[in-house]
Amino acid sequence: MEYIPLSSFKYYTECEELVSSLGYHLVELKISPQKGVVQILAVITAADATSNIGVNDCSKVHRLLLEKIEALLGHDNTYMELTSPGLERNIKNAAEFQFFVGREIRVFSRSASDWIGGKLVGADDKSVTLEVVSEADKTADSAPAETKTVLFDDIAKAKFIHL
Repeated sequence: MEYIPLSSFKYYTECEELVSSLGYHLVELKISPQKGVVQILAVITAADATSNIGVNDCSKVHRLLLEKIEALLGHDNTYMELTSPGLERNIKNAAEFQFFVGREIRVFSRSASDWIGGKLVGADDKSVTLEVVSEADKTADSAPAETKTVLFDDIAKAKFIHL
């Protein structure tokens, strides 16, 4: 999986400042001109990644973020879709992991040729660290968790675990 710094996307930094001032994080921002209209796709999550995002949250951010992007673009011929990450989001860019610490995720490890699932406890620009409970330990009352660090180069895909 590739790590592309979010700040490298045009207008991301300016938009993330606005979104974070509202108590959310900007997970994804795509701006693409198409036939005279600028299409915008934005995905937000709560500052606490385990919290849910509702319609009111999206509405509040949509109104202010659209205004900000139109000012940055210098015109208002835009269409914007703003969503939450959803229950079973496929993580597209390794830089997204930082926003989901505390969530249950799974990554497909190329070296293990299998999924590794657990609670995301850390992420940097090279790897993720998961708190993993083995199947045998899940039946025990005091299941000890093991931490596993997986390098981004070893991750073929990643997604949320929907419980």
